[in-house]
Amino acid sequence: MVEQVEISSLDLRYQGYRMRCPGAEKALLLSILDKGIRDPLQGIDTKQCRILLDGFKRYRCAKKLEIGIVPYCSLSSDEATGIIELIRRSNATSLGILEQAKLIDELKSVHHMSISEIARLVDKSKGWVGMRVGLIGQMSPLVMRKIFGGKFPVYAYMYTLRRFIRMNGINKNEIDEFVGSVAGKQLSIRDIELLAQGYFKGSDELQRQIKSGDILWALSRLKETHKHAGDCTELERQMLRDLEITQKYMQRVSCKSQDKRFTTNGFFAQANLLSGGILRQLGPFTQTIRQFYDRTGKA
Repeated sequence: MVEQVEISSLDLRYQGYRMRCPGAEKALLLSILDKGIRDPLQGIDTKQCRILLDGFKRYRCAKKLEIGIVPYCSLSSDEATGIIELIRRSNATSLGILEQAKLIDELKSVHHMSISEIARLVDKSKGWVGMRVGLIGQMSPLVMRKIFGGKFPVYAYMYTLRRFIRMNGINKNEIDEFVGSVAGKQLSIRDIELLAQGYFKGSDELQRQIKSGDILWALSRLKETHKHAGDCTELERQMLRDLEITQKYMQRVSCKSQDKRFTTNGFFAQANLLSGGILRQLGPFTQTIRQFYDRTGKA
């Protein structure tokens, strides 16, 4: 049932659980200015207060336009039940996967609900819920703030950074440094992908330039490199692929070698032989790569 309530009566504790999108909010502001608030805000009516769950963009637009009374609909009188109802409706609303994940994490960590219980109540599989629990667990507080604050696109995290995490064993601190360097710069998804390639797989100089905030220089260098990549011969392309694979596996081995789950004698015997062989090649390999780096840098 929709009712008219004072905007000052709404508790905003879940505002940080919903994505900000300045562009969409600007368009909504113009729509509300012309037609008013057409869809009611949704929340939870507890004995103490009304807790807003959905409609934060409408709320902020109303505040800017000094609208004191807004349409409102209660989802439940119980906090956990209200969150579950919002997730159940999320296929028909704009609730994104990370917003679902954050709300599910709230149910799990604050309301002490199991994955099985949440899955049953939101009418989804345990795999659906578990994937979202794992997703939010991978994110650092800094990355979460940047994404939910509209400073870093969720698509770039989901389909670019997560790929680097899975394939290259990059840790959260490195992801934090990259996101902190490029967030809020109004970059396109493509530009962020290029910068990530350069930051995690490029030279130390390129990484330093991105860290120091010289984004335009780094982008120019990367775009120039990609522009000339199509001119390479087949032999040159094979060499580039070999270099990329070598770098990838060096990063992966460096990360995995610290794993404490390696325990069997058979593993240690074989690993010792293989790592010894690598060490014997390391000196000549390092010298060759250094010479190759100097040679290609003069081109």
